[in-house]
Order: sequence, then C-alpha cells, then structure tokens
Amino acid sequence: MSPHPVRTLLAAALLAFAACGTPQENPPSPNDHTTTTNHGSYQDLKSDQGRSTPDAQAKADAVTLAQDNTAFAFDLYQRLRSQSGNLFFSPYSISSALAMTYGGARTSTQSEMASALHFTLPQDRLHPAFNALDQELQSRATQALTDDKRGFTLHVVDSIWGQKDHAFLPAFLDLLAENYGAGLRLLDFRTAPETARQTINGWVSDETNARIPELIPAGDIDTSTLLVLVDAVYFNAAWATPFDPADTQPGPFHALDGSTPTVPMMALTHDMSYGAGDGWKAVAIPYEGDQLTMVVVVPDEGRFADVESSFSAAAYQQVLASLQPALVDLKMPKFSFSSRPDGLTGALEDLGMIHAFHYPDADFSGMDGQRILYISKVDHEGFVKVDESGTEATAATAVVMNGGAAPPSERVSLTIDRPCLFFIQDLSSGTVLFFGRLVNPS
Repeated sequence: MSPHPVRTLLAAALLAFAACGTPQENPPSPNDHTTTTNHGSYQDLKSDQGRSTPDAQAKADAVTLAQDNTAFAFDLYQRLRSQSGNLFFSPYSISSALAMTYGGARTSTQSEMASALHFTLPQDRLHPAFNALDQELQSRATQALTDDKRGFTLHVVDSIWGQKDHAFLPAFLDLLAENYGAGLRLLDFRTAPETARQTINGWVSDETNARIPELIPAGDIDTSTLLVLVDAVYFNAAWATPFDPADTQPGPFHALDGSTPTVPMMALTHDMSYGAGDGWKAVAIPYEGDQLTMVVVVPDEGRFADVESSFSAAAYQQVLASLQPALVDLKMPKFSFSSRPDGLTGALEDLGMIHAFHYPDADFSGMDGQRILYISKVDHEGFVKVDESGTEATAATAVVMNGGAAPPSERVSLTIDRPCLFFIQDLSSGTVLFFGRLVNPS
C-alpha cells in the first residue's frame, strides 16, 4: 500500500524542522478528538495506520522474543531480590513498556537498552514480534470464551501520554499504532502535572480492575514531563480443578525470619505435573482451559538462599524439564498482596541501561527528532491473589520521560509451608507473565 500522502508530507516537514532545530508543533490529524472520562480529559493524536496483522516472520520472531523476555525476567529478579518481604512483578509488562520507549531510542541509548532488556531482534523485527506475541496472548481469553471457559481473563493493553504541544514524529506514531495498538493521548504536564498524573492513574485503575489505583506516585510527574508510556496486564483465571474451601485448614508456614505464622492452607489431590532437582521441588498447577499454568518452586528446608541466588532462565528451564505427570497431594497457602519493587530504575542501570536515564546522554530522537527526552522514572506495581477458586494477578508499568498429559506415574505429596518462588506462564509461547516470591503469606 502506498504511504498516506498527508502523513508523508508531515513526516518530511517534521524532519526538516528537526534538522534545523526549529521548535515543532504536533501535526494536525484527522483522528484528533477529545476524550472525557471519570478521571479527566485528553486529546487523541492517532496515526492513520491500523494495528498490523502478524505475518509468518513476526510469529516466528515472537518465539525468540519470549525467550529473550524470559532471560530479562531472571536477570531483573537477581537485581531486585535483595529487598525484603514478598515480591511480585510482571517482566512482560516492564519489557513491553520499555519496548515502546526503545522504539524511539537511537545510538548508544538503543544499544544499551537492547543489551539490558535482552532484545536480540533488530528494531524492524522486534516491534512486530511484540505485536504478534501480544495478539497471541490476547487470543487466550477469546479461545477460553469460545470453549465456554468463562472463568478466564487475560488482558494486555498499552497507552502513551504526551505533552500536548510537543511534536512527535509520524513514524513513531505509526510504530505505536501498528505494533502496540496505541495512539498518543495528549495531556498538559507543563501546567497541570497533578491532573495529568491522576488521569493516567485512573486509566491504569480501570484496566487493572482497581487493583492498582495509583501506579505513579505523587511527584513522579512534574512540569518537565513530556511523555509517559504505560503497559497494563490483567489476569484472572479459575484453577482447572478448584480447591474445596471445606478442605482449607489453618497450618504453619515457616518464614525466612524464623517465625511460624498460622495461615489458611488449601488442600487438593489431583493429577498435576511434579518435578524435583538439587535442593528444590516443583509443581505446575493448571488453570481452566489448560493454556496457562502456575509453576511453584519450593526450595528444600535451609536451601532458599542457595536456590534463589542461582536461579536463572536456564535454571527455570531445568525446572520445566523436570515436570512429569503425577498424582499430587498438594497443600498451599491462600495469599494476597501488592508489591512495588524498590529500585527498578537502579536495577535497569545495573543491567547496563545507563544513558537512557540521563540528560543529555539519552538519545530518544526517534520519538521527536530531538535529543531532549530521557527516562526520569520507571514505576511498576503488581497485585496477586491466590485462593481456592483460582488466581487474580495484575501489574502495570509506567515509563515517565522528562525534557496432553500422560497417565500419572507416581503419587507424591508436597506441602508448601515455606518460602517459594512462583511464576504464571503462557504455555504455548513460553512467556513468563508474572514472577513472584512468597516468603510470608500472613
């Protein structure tokens, strides 16, 4: 299809302005309109490009992307695990939000982000791969409804919020529309930063079933903010075989600090997948529809620190490879908590993503033709609830830019009464959607 003539002229004009350093204005768009919600009003600036249908190359690249995202997930966890208490985050949400940011990165900023985020695909294939993976994940919920599995929701959504009088390149708007299904929502950070923050947080709250009502804390958006890129993931699914609430009984949980709180322990005996390795045992608990599963890794008594410190993408693959069908007598705690990882920006810098956070070193000229944007903060929050019926899990990320199964072969027992790691994984793509650490369910 030939390029849209208006957009082509606008692109040429913007590039010319960028080259001479003249201040830019947002180009007019036939899709501009104002949207009013309960949380505030914003203007839409959308590319005239629709979301792309993934081709064979994009679908093949999505497999590579899922592997790369998993490697990033475990590298990031090793930087975050030093914080105390329970921990829960979505590596997929963080990767997706930063991928949109990466779309405008150039020079050393681009290469550092690629290394830190484990993006091995070039830009022109990475974003179509995210599009293919995202649409594959979205199809899980569609298939669940088709199969009458109505206790299943998987929702992934992106939004981009920009300063209303700052110009963004048409090519960048096209990238967002074609690969992330997102237009640019214009706010006035310069004169009303708090109103803008509340509008974005309201959108996140709506998309996470009100589980994350305030993703961006007060002060993270100020008068110098120009762009905020947001990704939200919401998951709610019933177990393939629910736990009977009548079987839930109080039981001890041996916490890392030596305490032994009494917590509600669920119980279920059923066909699952079970595995064991050096210093750990694992179980995979399927969700309704058999498209996603919760993998729980339980280090042996006294081995949590050893297992956690050496846990990597390769170690996780060993866990998955060990899983075999078994009749499992399973006991595990009910739990529910929110988590906001401390030091996410520092963790990304530790992974080698340096220039992106510092002006004037950052180069995001692919967004606006200038070198004034830099990442001032990456906010992330996760929520998880596990009970007899299933799991509700959600997470959101904001990048703030300033300036079948074989018959069971054995019967085993596993009581999860000590700290453990757990993951929610999409089976077909291998994508780790959520990553958790439970050290005290009380």
